[in-house]
Amino acid sequence: MIVKETERSTYLDVSAIAWEPTTWPGIETKTLYRDGSGKQTTLTRMAPGTRLPRHRHAGLEQSFVLEGTLVDQDGACTAGNFVWRRPGSVHEAWTPDGCVVLGVFETPNEFLP
Repeated sequence: MIVKETERSTYLDVSAIAWEPTTWPGIETKTLYRDGSGKQTTLTRMAPGTRLPRHRHAGLEQSFVLEGTLVDQDGACTAGNFVWRRPGSVHEAWTPDGCVVLGVFETPNEFLP
């Protein structure tokens, strides 16, 4: 929900933006920014034990973990910490205890079979 928009800035009331379900049970998102090129900023909330299936990052992905733990084959990123993934990287992500992650994407993920 846009609270204030000026020529230079857009302010959002993030608490008023509804969580939207994804294709994967237990994973929800709030879109904070998106443009026509595919760039986007999201909040993602994952329930304990959920898994985001194998996917490729076509562009740079940046993730700041606000709550909980986000895990992949390379390691765990805990609350207050940051991880970024190179374009072309492929992985799965899961959470043992649930998490909320602020993600910044250059392009949308490509989910793989």
